[in-house]
Amino acid sequence: MQVSKHVSANRPPKQVGIGIDFGTSNSAAAVFDGEQVTLVELAKDSAIMPSANYVDRDFVTSIGQKAIDDYIKGNQGRKVELSVEVLGEARTGTGSGEGPADEGETSKVYGQAFNDSGLPGRLFRGTKRLLGNSSSGRTLIFDRAFRLVALVTPILVGIRKALQGAAHDATHACIGHPVNFEGAQQGRNNVALERLSESYRHAGIIGQSFCPEPTAAAISYLFNHPENEGQRVLTVDFGGGTLDFSILSRAGSTFKVEATHGIALGGDKIDQTIFRELVFPLLGKGERWSRVVDGTEVDTLFPFGDFEDWLINWPVSYMLNQNKYTAPVMQRMVEVDQAAIKFRRLYDLIKQNYSYQVFEAIKAFKAELSTQESAILDIPEIDIEVILERWEFEIMISDQLFQLEQAISLILAKAELEPSDIDLVLRTGGSSLIPAVKDILDNQFPGKVVEHDPFTSVAAGLAIADYFNYGDEALAQAGL
Repeated sequence: MQVSKHVSANRPPKQVGIGIDFGTSNSAAAVFDGEQVTLVELAKDSAIMPSANYVDRDFVTSIGQKAIDDYIKGNQGRKVELSVEVLGEARTGTGSGEGPADEGETSKVYGQAFNDSGLPGRLFRGTKRLLGNSSSGRTLIFDRAFRLVALVTPILVGIRKALQGAAHDATHACIGHPVNFEGAQQGRNNVALERLSESYRHAGIIGQSFCPEPTAAAISYLFNHPENEGQRVLTVDFGGGTLDFSILSRAGSTFKVEATHGIALGGDKIDQTIFRELVFPLLGKGERWSRVVDGTEVDTLFPFGDFEDWLINWPVSYMLNQNKYTAPVMQRMVEVDQAAIKFRRLYDLIKQNYSYQVFEAIKAFKAELSTQESAILDIPEIDIEVILERWEFEIMISDQLFQLEQAISLILAKAELEPSDIDLVLRTGGSSLIPAVKDILDNQFPGKVVEHDPFTSVAAGLAIADYFNYGDEALAQAGL
């Protein structure tokens, strides 16, 4: 199969095509020489790099796994002490000069207590989620305002350096993006793409084209499978941050994107669900708390809700290491009952900033459930070991599975198609490995579903698209 026959572009192919998949959770890059796709090593011995950057107090930035490691090291055992922020000074009195009291006194005006004076650095993960929100223009980092573009650019600079290290001219690339960026406001996709484009330019990648991620995955598959000539392909890209779909038909020398759809559902939300359902009860959720208040014994549920959002968002979970959170945990864990050990776990998690380790254990646990009928969630840092059957896990994520089924119905409706009209279904993205996801697709499209490079198919397709100038022009006919 010659992909060039399927490209409605007037420009000749490039010497090398470059594709960059900057993802919510992870990033990948690939190059294509006209015959073979090669993944670029972005991290040591890995083509996959966490989409993270860390800015320390000297405004030195680290990216990828090193950024995460720097964050964890800087916050383990660190007590957070917030101080009030001085907004300015104000004078009291009339200032008429008629007496000492009228000369006015200078007093400071304070803002909210949110300044963490001991914070060694800020970690940013999942910044892609904010790109479509026009109100998320700047973030204050140690009294210096950073645009979102400035938080994305270091990651792209790192990717470009890796490409250059592999002896490639990385001044151009086909850039992947979700069908719909997260957010509710109209025009969010345009806002996000403008920011993304600017970030790539700052990173030195000037020649740009864009391609929806599920379409890129389909391109990479069709390149390697010429036998699928004339078929209508549904791609289901279930990644860490979004669930994206495209329906692409290919006939003769052209292809056409018939419909796309995307929702803000990804593996991150499934991981958070596991944390809530399995781990929270072992940290004290649902337990009671007896203490003496103003001479009266009070018995209530422990206020675990105050901890939940911090725990499931590990980049900011270090904020729990404040007296207002640790004090009640310390009071509760010294009570002589069976629940005390749960609060000891919660205390250790907070003091040592173990939320990231919990999520890493959850990811490994989820992966094991994809191949085994049961798995053990093992978190040695906080002495947790829980066995779960796969069917129990599927009940746990039933809401997310229902959203998947609804999204499939919607993409078919947009294209005015029935399941029988689909010839091939490509399943890609890390969350597509979940057996219940496979079952839903197999039931709706029996005998038509194939797995396609869950973690690298998008980067590969983007590289092919870049080589053949298969970006904005070629997709314009589909209104993308």
